[in-house]
Amino acid sequence: MDSDDRTGLIRALLAELDGPVEADVELAWIDEAQRRHREVIDGKVQPVSGDRVFENLRARLNR
Repeated sequence: MDSDDRTGLIRALLAELDGPVEADVELAWIDEAQRRHREVIDGKVQPVSGDRVFENLRARLNR
């Protein structure tokens, strides 16, 4: 099986595992992502790196 066929098979299997995407849920996430992006662009919030998020999470879990 060539690389393109394997990629297609993997995508099909993942889509089947995930199940159908509900349009209203997908739209809600898009709206949320756009809102958060605007807040960063407008300077209302400061982004936090993924490394920092996981450091904070580990610290909370180790309490």
